[in-house]
Amino acid sequence: QEDPEPPQIKEEQEDLCTSLDQEDPEPPQIKEEQEELCTTIHKEEKPHSCGTCGKSFCRQANLVLHMRTHTGEKPCTCSNCGRRFRFRSYLKVHKRIHTGEMPYLCHTCGKRFTFLSQLKHHMIIHTGVKPHSCTTCGKRFTHSAHLKVHMRIHTGEKPFSCTTCGKSFSGGSSLKIHMRTHTGEMPYLCNTCGNRFTLLSQLKNHMTIHTGVKPHSCSTCGKSFSHSTSLKVHMRTHTACLSEDLQCDCLSFVKGVVHIFAL
Repeated sequence: QEDPEPPQIKEEQEDLCTSLDQEDPEPPQIKEEQEELCTTIHKEEKPHSCGTCGKSFCRQANLVLHMRTHTGEKPCTCSNCGRRFRFRSYLKVHKRIHTGEMPYLCHTCGKRFTFLSQLKHHMIIHTGVKPHSCTTCGKRFTHSAHLKVHMRIHTGEKPFSCTTCGKSFSGGSSLKIHMRTHTGEMPYLCNTCGNRFTLLSQLKNHMTIHTGVKPHSCSTCGKSFSHSTSLKVHMRTHTACLSEDLQCDCLSFVKGVVHIFAL
């Protein structure tokens, strides 16, 4: 049975969160840090109200900043890439992409992250929590974005189309991988022999040549293989032998019965 989520797509699932952040003009990881803007606000008095949505602020300056959410004004420009933002705090967080700053540390494994949202996503690896469940098949996911992509398996929706051949895909990461067939891009390099590969799974399979690791063992005879596909092919030798043994046993039984009735 064909896997609805091929390994080569699943292995690059982390690209999904990255692409969502890039498509959002003000990514969640920036918005969630907006609280740093107003740490000195007095909660008691908020005399300055927004005429559009009614939200109140303690300072006129904060109201001016808030109004940009309605006007769409983005006066803060990144000097590296030209991207524009509504607030200087948004720009400050964005600049980490260019500087390489990673202020958020995972205290479990020591890995560092650029944005707080990335650390939150990463922590699910350690906790094992999968709060998002598919109402159709019950499969669970760590992130709502992954569930959204999964649901397209049931709906048949394929919103991402290849501009070269017209083939459609359910996820943007699937299209990205497919495009390599047209561009010839091979981003995965074997540092041992210099061979390059289109998919990460191909590189992982290739590396067993150098390491000599054979993790896939035959439960019948104990023979080990580097790849699961090789084990599947090998298993046919046992099913074929079993079929031949059954045929021999049946033939012997029939011959015995014929001999008895012939007496």
